[in-house]
Amino acid sequence: MPRYVIERNFAEQLEASKQANDRINRINDEEGVKWLFSFLSADRKKTYCLYEAPTEEAIRVAARRAGLPADVIVAVSQEIRPDMFD
Repeated sequence: MPRYVIERNFAEQLEASKQANDRINRINDEEGVKWLFSFLSADRKKTYCLYEAPTEEAIRVAARRAGLPADVIVAVSQEIRPDMFD
């Protein structure tokens, strides 16, 4: 399954909750996308999320349905880690 990094810009600080998380995961399941993990910026106004999805458009649809921004979506192909070079 293709992987994508998504940059999301929030006008206000992001506040996460279990209820919001459950809703996002339900929508993602319906659209065939899987949220792997996210990083939150120090000011809590931006996230960088790694997703698996069949297409970039599936991510955009899921984000739109969830009321989330998807400002930049970048297809990524290979994971590179420091321990790979030991």
